[in-house]
Amino acid sequence: MLEIDSICKTFHPGTVNEKRALVDLSLHLADGDFATIVGSNGAGKSTLFNAIAGSFLTDSGTIILDGQDITFLPEHKRSRVIGRLFQDPLMGTAPHMTIEENLSIAYLRASDPQKKSLGRRIAQSFTTISKKDEELFREKLSLLDMGLEDRMSTQVGLLSGGQRQALTLLMATIVTPKLLLLDEHTAALDPATAAKVLELTKKIVEEKHITCLMVTHNMTQALEMGNRTLMMDSGRIVLDVSGVERSQMTVQDLLEKFAQRAGEKLDNDRILLSSEKQGAGA
Repeated sequence: MLEIDSICKTFHPGTVNEKRALVDLSLHLADGDFATIVGSNGAGKSTLFNAIAGSFLTDSGTIILDGQDITFLPEHKRSRVIGRLFQDPLMGTAPHMTIEENLSIAYLRASDPQKKSLGRRIAQSFTTISKKDEELFREKLSLLDMGLEDRMSTQVGLLSGGQRQALTLLMATIVTPKLLLLDEHTAALDPATAAKVLELTKKIVEEKHITCLMVTHNMTQALEMGNRTLMMDSGRIVLDVSGVERSQMTVQDLLEKFAQRAGEKLDNDRILLSSEKQGAGA
């Protein structure tokens, strides 16, 4: 499904600010794989997502998605088959547009990729949303169990962070993407709301059999969500565990494995604090 082979990215090469962000990184995901990613700040997690999404072109290597080489494909074309959620609930939606209008944009972009007049059709869609599409949006919104199906004319900027992130998740998956990228999409939410959005994420990904990568700072989530756990350090994937080995791992095991592979202890306050809380509550 996703085949990343030996990609590299260096920012500001040849200057005092040179930063090797991705170093000969390779990753292969099978259809339906759900891999969580953890690592220190600056490990390359978001940079990897940006490379996959096409926010920049890599210096070398290839990225193939569902048999198509997307290495040099523009970002806007990749967005038709790649869904993405960010940490900030304010990203991924148009705050001054209604819930219905935001869903219409997402639905048109993903379901009608061959239309050259897509921008014009999106502009027109707000007055030409069919009854069938409206019923589809209402049905999908009802699955979120947040009452948003009765607020379709509400501006998205008036929603809470959790409601907005749930809506963004729906927008990213209303037409099943070939790949879903979740970049700490619950980190800015309160614990109860984060748990609800995570449960929605798990349900949608499983039901639609979506291939997914999720960045998290929560070590327990990293071991419990999905079927694979990846750890990154200095632009590389230093650990990739799945199957029986993963199912028998504890958070401490994961930290020790990281230290063995990376040659140093994991140094990230958010991750370590999260681990300590998990250990205290065990």
